[in-house]
Amino acid sequence: MEPTRPRVRNVSETPAEDVRRAVEAAVWAPSVHNTQPWIFSHRGSRITLRADPDRRLGVADPTGREMVISCGAALLTLRVAIRRLGYRPEVRLLPDPDRPNLLADVILGARIPPDGDDRRLYDQIRRRRTHRGGFAPGDGVSPALRAKLRLEAQREGAGLPAVEDPHALHSLAALTEAAEHLQQLDAPYLHESARWAPRPGSPRPEGVHEESYPRRERRTDPYFPGRDFSRGQGWGAPPEPAREEVTGLVLLITTSGDAPDDWLRAGQALQRVLLRAAQDDVSAAFHTQALEIPELRELVRRRFCGGRHPQMLLRLGRAGAARPGVRRPAEQSMVEDF
Repeated sequence: MEPTRPRVRNVSETPAEDVRRAVEAAVWAPSVHNTQPWIFSHRGSRITLRADPDRRLGVADPTGREMVISCGAALLTLRVAIRRLGYRPEVRLLPDPDRPNLLADVILGARIPPDGDDRRLYDQIRRRRTHRGGFAPGDGVSPALRAKLRLEAQREGAGLPAVEDPHALHSLAALTEAAEHLQQLDAPYLHESARWAPRPGSPRPEGVHEESYPRRERRTDPYFPGRDFSRGQGWGAPPEPAREEVTGLVLLITTSGDAPDDWLRAGQALQRVLLRAAQDDVSAAFHTQALEIPELRELVRRRFCGGRHPQMLLRLGRAGAARPGVRRPAEQSMVEDF
């Protein structure tokens, strides 16, 4: 079933209604374990984005890096929605050094006519889905699309190197598998992961639900394992008809620095890449296990990123039918301005 697209502005609506519609789109950004770790507030035509520390993964993400990357993805989505609604977004990152969870102020600026590119990106916001598993064989990501995605990441101040050398690919896959095993040995990590993996039938509008991951993963070569959200209970979506699956194109999102402003840029680059890829029916799978273990992340930085800081590891390719996603209603992510 085709997902409902966000409604767009008409001439009778007020800026307050446009603010609400922009936030309704922004909450569909991807986030680690679908924690949705953002808080929006507004006053007039200004929207403020804050990180919600209660939704940070304290074990897997003690510095808040992945939380801020997730909020950066929401910020890019907000910008796209504002442009589609007919305004120029004016963004100020990290406006108050004494309030580290205050990530951005965004103002609905001068009126502009949305162009075709604004519309195309906007239309992917609710259509985009995270994929968990292998991809269909064939050239899912053409050279032209690769070049386009690289430029999209650069627009947001991030790099997007492709990992194509067979030795590098197998090394990154092995590091991902080793990290997954190490995390499975960590009781606090398992408890935290279980918090964000609801049991089947849960009505929670957050977390990774059983419909969004496969009951059994098919191994690809090289094999990048997913996370065991079912906790060995055999939960997950029923397997699709038997078919060959491949790894897809492996990419890293990198930044020159490793501070909160870099994490915000990485998140915006990530979402811009995902929305652009979705236009070509290309989906993404994420594998951040090795980046959650400091020693392995440092190894990835030195060996595979030319000294730049790895923020995300992902695979791109063509998947089957999109799995359903869940989000909290926008009003649950909004508070009175303060």
